[in-house]
Amino acid sequence: MTSATPPKRYAVIGNPVEHSRSPFIHEQFGRQTGLALRYDKIKAPLDGFAGAVADFFAQGGHGLNVTVPFKEEAFALAQAHLSERARLAGAVNTLWMEQGRLHGCNTDGVGLLHDLRRLSHAPAGKNILLVGAGGAARGVAFPLLDAGCARLHIVNRTAQRAQQLRQQVAGHMPRLAASLSAGSLAEAGGPWDIVINATSSSLGQTPPDLPAGLYGPGALAYDMVYAPRPTPFMEQARRQGARQTADGLGMLVGQAAASFAIWHGVSPDMEPVLHALRQQLLYT
Repeated sequence: MTSATPPKRYAVIGNPVEHSRSPFIHEQFGRQTGLALRYDKIKAPLDGFAGAVADFFAQGGHGLNVTVPFKEEAFALAQAHLSERARLAGAVNTLWMEQGRLHGCNTDGVGLLHDLRRLSHAPAGKNILLVGAGGAARGVAFPLLDAGCARLHIVNRTAQRAQQLRQQVAGHMPRLAASLSAGSLAEAGGPWDIVINATSSSLGQTPPDLPAGLYGPGALAYDMVYAPRPTPFMEQARRQGARQTADGLGMLVGQAAASFAIWHGVSPDMEPVLHALRQQLLYT
């Protein structure tokens, strides 16, 4: 009698990573599609990301989701084999081995666009404020412009980083450069149709230092962080006049589904997993 083939191993890697719901999501996708898999959490040292990635794949791992603060380091590791989405973003959230070579993609933008459409706030024709200029912002700036937003304004605590991201995006998409601008948090302007918090500020329980007057009629405030209750950014947005607020749980499920499709060649059904995850968050 032969033993059953052990499940393939996947994981999310970050620091912090304890809060991650990715294992639940991928296990649900696996059950849905009949695929046996094991999905773990890996907390990599802040100065030891490359080593942790190498160890994971050396021990037979098949795929990694990358979260804060390592998306730009993941981009550098997979530099020789990047998808177009990753190359444009300058950040990677999905890693896998193919013929002994490390490959990288960025599925954040796919996840965000899917969730904005689910919330009836498709980006086409909208004026959008993107708060933050790190790996998360890099992953969604190109997709938002490509989806046809009328204007994308990037702001960051350090204005220079926002300008650098603007220059990077404009360099790759010169035809859309006129729709793109950048500045400091104090230069957020407004009113906006959609305001997206791409910083990790809500993990620290403090909203970004944004001025009033950001939200236009019917505006959506979207926090890429998710939580069982409204995040500090969402609460701030409500006080400042946002009509609708949402956290990033739908984006998380959307980007996970895109990663799952890369690794397994099959697209799972996101809606039941999103519903189950929301219920799980409410009662934990």
